Amino acid sequence: MLKKKTAAIVLLTFSVLAYQPAPVHAGFFLFNMFNSVFHTSKMPIVKHGMKGKEVVTVQSYLIKYGYLSGNPDGIFGNQTLRAVKEFQRVSKLSADGVVGEKTFDALKKYKGKKPKSLPSAVQKPRQEPGMPTYKHAVAMVATAYTRYDEGCGDYTYRGTYLRRGLVAVDPEFIPLGTKLYIPGYGHAVADDIGGAIQGNRIDLAMDTLNEAYDFGIRNLTVYVL
Repeated sequence: MLKKKTAAIVLLTFSVLAYQPAPVHAGFFLFNMFNSVFHTSKMPIVKHGMKGKEVVTVQSYLIKYGYLSGNPDGIFGNQTLRAVKEFQRVSKLSADGVVGEKTFDALKKYKGKKPKSLPSAVQKPRQEPGMPTYKHAVAMVATAYTRYDEGCGDYTYRGTYLRRGLVAVDPEFIPLGTKLYIPGYGHAVADDIGGAIQGNRIDLAMDTLNEAYDFGIRNLTVYVL
């Protein structure tokens, strides 16, 4: 109803101006009013590989809800892709990693809780069959990456050729060189670091992009050997 009244006022004003002189700036002002009444802007489709303010908007929502860490950089890279897929999965949407109208609408209206930030306290879960002897276990938030990711090189921070079995950690949380066992992943060595890998976060190296995408974001227990 309000828009209809506003449109009527704008049209009436244009009719009056058509029969009498008016300053040029008044015409632009009225055009903008008219455009704001009838123009409905939609969020364009945002997907992997894109850059710009639309990506910043999506990243800002994901960071706000705890699906992405750091600051928005406007680059839809692999970390953002995995965050979008995880948000879509939790929101019961098609986890295709593309931010269309439904996903963007879900981002704006999201009322869910942030993914739990798992405590970093050392814990002693029960020894499972086939699990190697370990010193202690730590609850962590895990993601996955490859040497094909944007911004990643072929070698880890310690100079090892990046491959499955090497992981990125926060050196102040888990020292580099530490041997680990990760259920569902296997034996690993803390060999790399990353700007977004802080505290109880860990990034698992994979050999292919599909493996990394499928892994997504998981809460798991890392065993220090």
